[in-house]
Amino acid sequence: MPNSLLARTFLLLALLALLTTTAWLSLFRHLDAEPRARESAQLAASTVNLIRAALFAATPEKRPGLFAELSQREGLRLLPAEPGDQVEAMPEGRFFQLLQGEISARLGPQTRIAAAVDGVPGFWISFRLDEQDDDEYWLVLPRDRARRDFTRQWLLWGLLATGLSLAIAWLIASRISRPLKALAASARLVGSGQQPPQLPETGAEELRQLAAAFNAMAGDLARHEKDRSEVLAGISHDLRTPLTRLRLEAEMSIADSAARDAAVADIAQMETVIAQFMDYARSEAGETPFSCALSPLLATLVSQRRALGQDVHGELEELPASALRPHAILRAVANLLDNAWKYAHDSDGRSSRIDLLANLQAGEIRIEVADRGPGIPESEVERLKRPFTRLEDARTDALGAGLGLAIVERVARLHGGRLELLPRAGGGLRARLCLPLRETDSG
Repeated sequence: MPNSLLARTFLLLALLALLTTTAWLSLFRHLDAEPRARESAQLAASTVNLIRAALFAATPEKRPGLFAELSQREGLRLLPAEPGDQVEAMPEGRFFQLLQGEISARLGPQTRIAAAVDGVPGFWISFRLDEQDDDEYWLVLPRDRARRDFTRQWLLWGLLATGLSLAIAWLIASRISRPLKALAASARLVGSGQQPPQLPETGAEELRQLAAAFNAMAGDLARHEKDRSEVLAGISHDLRTPLTRLRLEAEMSIADSAARDAAVADIAQMETVIAQFMDYARSEAGETPFSCALSPLLATLVSQRRALGQDVHGELEELPASALRPHAILRAVANLLDNAWKYAHDSDGRSSRIDLLANLQAGEIRIEVADRGPGIPESEVERLKRPFTRLEDARTDALGAGLGLAIVERVARLHGGRLELLPRAGGGLRARLCLPLRETDSG
């Protein structure tokens, strides 16, 4: 069975139409056999009776001329039956059985019909001039008088009915699948965090109700997302002012340097959490995608990180322009670099090298951040992509709220891509952001 609903519905409707047409033609063929056999038998019996009457009425010297005229005008031949005649019976079938029965009922049970005699094809009918006559004759009629021309007459009508049925089946299937296809496309947009356009509430009642329910659901989700973002952004913004005062007061009021440094570190951790809240609350879908090349932007990001003292090395291929949201992607890559920098330590506790790679593979842009940290167990990969989740071992995000990978995952879904967390050969983690290559400027 095909995968699409349109193809499956059309296939089932087409099968129903073909079966119905075939059943109709078979039924008509069955019902048409008896009257057509009766008509052919009546024609053959009438011809035999006319031949008998003509032979009785004509004088012996005029009979050859009569035979010649019948053969020339009507295509009839009259031959004497011989004991050694090679008789070929009519084909098997209900029509020819009915034909034999009708002719026997009109001309007598001794009447024979044949499809060929001595290799000469035709509609052969045996008869005697009278019941006491021992001489038997063959009357040879044109073959088409014993042929059931059902196929030639009705094939065109059957093909026309089948064609109309298939066209109507395609119309019905397309009218059913078109709104469902639009619904599936809108659902994909909702799943990627975007606001889909309103579905037209037209068609059958059930489809109108489905479109109306989906439009209401999409609107509610958009309002909830907006409210959530506003709440998170408001809380984060309101917390920054008192935190700034706390930092200033701690630096000026706490005499003990160790206690002062601990207080400042706690405040810094709180500011980091607030910054992640702000990033997560920011609506990435509000950025309009446009055609751009990522390679220069990523190269600038590498330079900025190296200026901050981070050992980041870029291996950036020249990427083709694609319809992207560059600010969202740079924010996602920055989160991956921050995550790698926290855990990229060697056995002596020193920060090790971080590799940022970008290339084009299998028709998609792949941006990869590789570190030499402890890595992530495969069983924890999907869980760590959810918001506010952290690993309870060496990669525990002690300075964050567990939103870094969730932000990257959301940006990936917004572009129709994916985030992959893979083990690195020799130890470490490869965080790969895969984005489909889009030629248009639409998101």
